[in-house]
Amino acid sequence: MIKEYFRLCRPINALAGCIAVLLSGFVAEATYWLPLIMASITVLFITVSTNAWNDYIDIEIDKINKPERPLPSGSISPREALTFSIIGSIISLVTAAFINQAGFLIALGSNTLLYLYSWKLKCTVLLGNATVATIVALCFIFGGVAAGNIQPTLMLSFTVFFAMMGREIIKTMADYKGDSQQNCSTIATTWGKKVSSIFVIFFLIITALTMLLTYFIEEYHLIYLLLISFIIFPLFVYTALTVRKKAESYFLERICLLLQYSYFIWFLAVALGAGLVA
Repeated sequence: MIKEYFRLCRPINALAGCIAVLLSGFVAEATYWLPLIMASITVLFITVSTNAWNDYIDIEIDKINKPERPLPSGSISPREALTFSIIGSIISLVTAAFINQAGFLIALGSNTLLYLYSWKLKCTVLLGNATVATIVALCFIFGGVAAGNIQPTLMLSFTVFFAMMGREIIKTMADYKGDSQQNCSTIATTWGKKVSSIFVIFFLIITALTMLLTYFIEEYHLIYLLLISFIIFPLFVYTALTVRKKAESYFLERICLLLQYSYFIWFLAVALGAGLVA
């Protein structure tokens, strides 16, 4: 049962959010780390609770797209997932209250938007994608708020927003079958996978440009430029070529996972780029 709850939480997503908060605190040159630790815990519980809510709402779609998930497979009941989600959200608000007023408001707004996303906004053209991208980008702002200095985190937030827009659109392409059968209107089901792939490529290009701009604006160490140029950008090119040629859900799911891991490489690039200059 514990293993199934672990899967329900989508731990890689939760870990990425926690790292983003701590990394933004590092970039913002935080001198007092307790608020950042509380912010990281807050993001952890926001992520796991809203993931559980998403699975609760999407159980019929997941029976088609992802039947192995805990709810459609029957290993966790809908009621258990809903209870888990509510408790997690309450904990996230309690921990956010120990940061500062702005931090609490960000946590409250993030919870609200993510619950609204799964309930209503997911089945919209781009609006739902933009909602998720905004919340993920806010992780860096959240870390800056906890550190008391948001300016060094702004370019990072812009980069994450565009990167997540691309990844979220790929996810709608991967979920095309289940979404279309459940009359869920996404960019993929409304405009088709070919048009969706063009949007993916557009957002990958914008992401690459913001990564480059971050190097020059923040004056990071050369190691940052080398990592994004020789690891991340080639992955973006591979992604762009794949989404144009491979429309099968299996390939698209693998691309989503590949992009997710590439963001951890970018985290490392930011940490080294900012740290070696300091």
